[in-house]
Amino acid sequence: MNGIYSIQKFSSLDFPGRLCAILWFSGCNMRCPYCYNKDVVFGKKQIEEDEVIDFLKTRTGLLDGVTFTGGCPTLYPNLINFSKKIKDMGFEIKLDTNGINFEILKEMKDKNLVDYIALDFKAPPEKFEQITKNRHYEKFESTLEMLINSNIEFEVRTTVHTDLLDENDINKIITILKNKGYKGTYYLQNFFETDKETIGNIGPQKRKLDLSLLDNSIPLEFRNF
Repeated sequence: MNGIYSIQKFSSLDFPGRLCAILWFSGCNMRCPYCYNKDVVFGKKQIEEDEVIDFLKTRTGLLDGVTFTGGCPTLYPNLINFSKKIKDMGFEIKLDTNGINFEILKEMKDKNLVDYIALDFKAPPEKFEQITKNRHYEKFESTLEMLINSNIEFEVRTTVHTDLLDENDINKIITILKNKGYKGTYYLQNFFETDKETIGNIGPQKRKLDLSLLDNSIPLEFRNF
């Protein structure tokens, strides 16, 4: 069963402006070839909720929040109730998501169970299924529009491996964001080379993205370039 796979007990970098713990959730509804979290994506639940709650009780007043990442946290069947337990303890929640599970994300928003969302914009529409192996771009789009029209603090980010996405693809995403009224910063994350085998065994990229060719009509920031 999909569930909590592992816990990182402290991070000062993952949740902007907050000190947090990170929970990794197993399972994913995408198969991005550059993903190096194969153990998480194909893994099963390793940690019970009660273990997490007991740990967080020892961090009250020391940590500000908890980050949910994966894998895909929105696949966890008890995500709503579990999030409520954590919020009731006084912690904020950051959620890393690919945006496909619109209904769960809307419920979390409506019930004030999430404080910050990092939304992965995997690819422009014409390349979305090719890269993610998921055909439901329209569900991602609904999530993006919902967040733009909400008061939730969120960011949009794209992982770039230039064998898959080039400057034209990134500029198409920028145009979509601009046309939908996105006002935040768009974060581009260079593919992180590691010895771990990726889902698609894609290997290192042959070149880095040429940042000088990008449309800068919205704020851009670059990670790992």
